[in-house]
Amino acid sequence: MCPQKNKNEVVILSWNVNGIRANYKKGFFDWFQESQPDILCLQEVRATEDQIPKKLYSPEGYYAYWNSAERPGYSGTALLSKEKPINVTFGLGIAEFDNEGRTIIAEYNDFFLIGCYFPNGGQENKRVPYKLEFYRGFIDKCEELRRIKTIIFCGDVNTSHKEIDLANPKSNMKNTGFLPEERAWIDEIIEKGYVDTFRYFNPEKTEQYTWWSALTKARERNKGWRLDYFFVNIEDIERIKESFILADVMGSDHCPVGIRLKIKN
Repeated sequence: MCPQKNKNEVVILSWNVNGIRANYKKGFFDWFQESQPDILCLQEVRATEDQIPKKLYSPEGYYAYWNSAERPGYSGTALLSKEKPINVTFGLGIAEFDNEGRTIIAEYNDFFLIGCYFPNGGQENKRVPYKLEFYRGFIDKCEELRRIKTIIFCGDVNTSHKEIDLANPKSNMKNTGFLPEERAWIDEIIEKGYVDTFRYFNPEKTEQYTWWSALTKARERNKGWRLDYFFVNIEDIERIKESFILADVMGSDHCPVGIRLKIKN
């Protein structure tokens, strides 16, 4: 369930659903109706618009935006919002990234929200160069929009930042998701003035993960990785009232993460 919110606050959630059609069959819509987030960003939708269940494609009380990949059954993102955004843009404006349906940028009155499914480094780390190029393009877009208003970005970043963020750091030093060059990008965005909201509120909290390998039944043992984040530019960190992980929500190998955001008058 979403946390209680105060007046002039909104709850924003982000979830890598690991295939919306499969998740839907596991109770996604019931969870969504019960939770009633003000905004929900989805990653790894893995469906074209005509494949999305009708009740979810345009749910009552929400404006829905779906950004599918050109490749069938791959990647894809979505945004479901109670308030209609001023403007919604798909992609970063870079063709080699945008054909995978990884990014949705929604402009609201007092902030930009970017929901993103960042690339995985792939088997034998073969796609790490592509991932790092995507990271660079993404931060350029954030810096461009930051000059206008508050920037919030969320999604499956596909990298754990520090050793505290995964159960077995030593054995994963050479694996994508915890490579030095991947982790250095998170260092860079923090140096540029973006705040990892969960760590801001929970700097020392351990065993806080958002992804668990289904192959090894790692969730049962809570041997996971924190791959899903909410970041905000540091000038507006006081607007974030809470940042949380909903580890008890099932249906995917990831769980939802979220924030409570104060809306400016």
